Amino acid sequence: MTVGPQHHPRAVPVPGTTDSPIAPADVVAYTRPRDGLPPVTDSPAALQHAVQALASGSGPVAVDAERASGFRYGQDAYLIQLRREGTGTVLVDPLGAGDLHPLAEVLEEPEWILHAADQDLPCLAERGLAPRRLFDTELAARLLGREHVGLGAVVEETLGLRLAKDHAAADWSIRPLPESWLVYAALDVELLIPLRQALAQELDSQGKAAWAAQEFEYERTRPARSAKVDPWRKTPKAGRALRNRRSLAVLREMWTAREALAADLDITPSKVLPHRALVTAAIMRPTSRRKLMALHDFSSRQARLHMETWWQALDRALALPEEELPPLRGPLAPGELTSPRSWARHHTDAARLLDPVRAAVRRRAEELRVPQELLLAPDTQRRLAWDLGEAVAAGQDVDVRAGAVKKRLAAMDARPWQVEQVGPTLARTLRRVL
Repeated sequence: MTVGPQHHPRAVPVPGTTDSPIAPADVVAYTRPRDGLPPVTDSPAALQHAVQALASGSGPVAVDAERASGFRYGQDAYLIQLRREGTGTVLVDPLGAGDLHPLAEVLEEPEWILHAADQDLPCLAERGLAPRRLFDTELAARLLGREHVGLGAVVEETLGLRLAKDHAAADWSIRPLPESWLVYAALDVELLIPLRQALAQELDSQGKAAWAAQEFEYERTRPARSAKVDPWRKTPKAGRALRNRRSLAVLREMWTAREALAADLDITPSKVLPHRALVTAAIMRPTSRRKLMALHDFSSRQARLHMETWWQALDRALALPEEELPPLRGPLAPGELTSPRSWARHHTDAARLLDPVRAAVRRRAEELRVPQELLLAPDTQRRLAWDLGEAVAAGQDVDVRAGAVKKRLAAMDARPWQVEQVGPTLARTLRRVL
């Protein structure tokens, strides 16, 4: 059933800011799409109509995507929400809409507005959709020094409206999608355009508009994250519980088997077999199917359904020769640093520099009213201390003048605004320490 438009509250005439947010008592509920709930675009013909409507609109396009995290394998987009002035809201079902290439073409030119773009850009790219220009309202709120940066909080403090947030963790792969879910999805893009306008104005008034533009472009063009080395080692509760190479082999084999089965079934791995079951099997190392089935974590119907898979993985691990067992410590990814916790013993100069570097970044971040990790990424802070410390340890002359420090930061992928804002502060700190 299509829900028609109803009376709606409007955003406050003067948007709230970081220093003067809309008071909670003045916030009003915004529970239904202003223009009514549009039909889902779930066929090639409907997609053609939606593309034409979007092409006839003007200005930026608000974009959001819903996934089925915790239910399906991977991070596919199962619903794509779009809104543009002159178009209204469009809800695209990528499972039924067919080839999305026409949609990608019409979305190529306008700026995209997303909240926490890093969450949605990868799954949209998998569907062939990518922006040429980006405005991230979550990132803008962080740059402005907002304490609360979730979409609901930013909308409330800026526009004085409270969005319904009831279905964020739903299984968006189910069909048909319930009406209440579609209302939630539509509301996620309903206010992004006026929110962008208000945040852009505040960024400009704080002198941070250029900073934001650099961060948005960095987010837009950042390459996909590299695959983790030995991801099975990140199984919850495994790190402290497993101190035996044979146990680690059991965890690796069973994790790998679960991953393959989950991909085949298109179910999130933890629903195929809980994490704790993998850890329990790795600790206990049962030597028969009967003993494996006797473990409490393998007593569920779902676990028993694939018992042969679990036993074969366990049996492989138990049969591995000693030389093929995984080491107790996992290998580092290319370019990855050892944990700073070990620096005091083996890399004393780097350890000596790390705390002053962190303190300098923290002080400057407080002055600028931006999060420390946004002013300079924690990994970049560690890398700077490491590179300088290792150079000192090798007896090399180290140049810590402002220009040299700025060059180092730029080479570490710091954006120009970061280099300019924190480079001189770090140079002064390093001169005192070295």
